[in-house]
Amino acid sequence: MYQFIAGPLVWCAFAVLIIGSLYRIISMLSLAQKDMVVYPYMSLRHSLRSLVHWLVPFASVNMRRQPEMTVVTFAFHICLIVTPIFLLPHNILLHQSWGIGWWSLPKGVADVMTLIVIVTCVIFFLRRITSPVVKYVTSPSDYVLLAITVAPFITGFLAYHHVMPYKTMSALHILSGVIMLVAIPFTRLSHMLFFVFTRSYMGSEFGAVRNSKDW
Repeated sequence: MYQFIAGPLVWCAFAVLIIGSLYRIISMLSLAQKDMVVYPYMSLRHSLRSLVHWLVPFASVNMRRQPEMTVVTFAFHICLIVTPIFLLPHNILLHQSWGIGWWSLPKGVADVMTLIVIVTCVIFFLRRITSPVVKYVTSPSDYVLLAITVAPFITGFLAYHHVMPYKTMSALHILSGVIMLVAIPFTRLSHMLFFVFTRSYMGSEFGAVRNSKDW
């Protein structure tokens, strides 16, 4: 079972991720082409200006109004992306499979970044059940997606530190990672695919059409 999860199932997950992501992006671009105002309003200058302001901490007014959540959100996204890419065990597997590799995070730093993801997910969960505004727009699927996101980090942390039987926890870690990869193109996690496009459109509409800032 472990060999199947770590082998064919992982490859299937990456195939679904790549094909599904391409399908969603192409579908969105095709749909935008049918709208007479999307492409004509797109402005490279205003798109880049908007992207920069929303990618820099505290650059937007809304970020400055909620400094605690800004720190939590940026810490979450940075650790979510950087940790899996530069994790030493992942790089070892990559080198064994493909003969390529790159710089890896020190073990202590990787542990801290993993815990940051877990803690920030707990904060997001508590915010969804305590904040009236956030609670109003929250659906059961949001809790499922939150669990899908944090599961690979919890299982990976437990497996690495041998808190439970290593092979069992490793299998759960890989399985949870597979579920997350497959979910990306077809759930609200797809915002990671569309962020550049949506932010570019919003920036262009506000900057080039309304002559105002979108931040």
